[in-house]
Amino acid sequence: MSAIPQPVVTKLTRAAIFLVITLNPEPEHHETVRALCSDLAGLLRAVGFRDLEGRLSCVMGFGSEAWDRLFGQPRPKNLHPFQEIQGQHHAVSTPGDILLHIRATRMDLCFELATHIMSRLGNAVATADEVHGFSYYDDRDLIGFVDGTENPVDQAAINAAIIGNEDPLFSGGSYVIVQKYLHDLKGWNAVPVEQQEKIVGRTKLADIELDDAAKPSYAHNALTTIVENGEQLEIVRDNMPFGDVGKGEFGTYFIGYARSPRRIEQMLHNMFVGRPPGNYDRLLDYSKSVTGTLFFVPSATFLENVANG
Repeated sequence: MSAIPQPVVTKLTRAAIFLVITLNPEPEHHETVRALCSDLAGLLRAVGFRDLEGRLSCVMGFGSEAWDRLFGQPRPKNLHPFQEIQGQHHAVSTPGDILLHIRATRMDLCFELATHIMSRLGNAVATADEVHGFSYYDDRDLIGFVDGTENPVDQAAINAAIIGNEDPLFSGGSYVIVQKYLHDLKGWNAVPVEQQEKIVGRTKLADIELDDAAKPSYAHNALTTIVENGEQLEIVRDNMPFGDVGKGEFGTYFIGYARSPRRIEQMLHNMFVGRPPGNYDRLLDYSKSVTGTLFFVPSATFLENVANG
């Protein structure tokens, strides 16, 4: 039977919690995490049953070092630590052994599931980063533009995000890169809307992609379009705005799933270094990357079978 993927490809939700955690080194903690792998589906059913229309889901991913400690060989063939990128701007690489991407139409469902998961893990882990994301108006980010318009859907999303025969031992899995971006909203809001639209590559109000003749080569959506052998290589994004008004902190949490991390890494290289070098993404003049991690998301079948070795 084919491996069943985790809910990587799902409809957009109104709320999300992104938890990046590190695994404490003692061997007894490894078994605690492995036990959670097998129990995650049951926890999800228990919490999600309270609101069947809440569309609660959770994706669990593992960093390169954590995979070796928890599961050993064989390894997903493209799993490696996130590589920092130093170009016109800096894409940092930060610690992270396990990713929990929890989504629902309601934040209370996300919060309840996260609470049960972290209670199960206890002192086996430490939290590296926790972000509570929310949907902002008509799926806009805090810079005022709609985010994710060109996301693939249905079978195209599965083809973009889910591993097939290219790595048969890990078919049904996916790779995911997460980055936390903080925005200089004061600086951004001082930029004329017409120039903002050229930087993003779309109109701000109507969310229509600019014609190629009007779109600069440094536009965000131009640099993140990857074509190889005549085929566009897509990824599945589920970015979310977040913020802390009291701290003056406003940001976007980037999360991108793909069947190979190389296509996301190429997009980021184009953004931070430029295509060609120097022709970088001007959005980064107003949006700073403060985290960066890469994880492998095994299939749901893999997680359920962890207890059986």
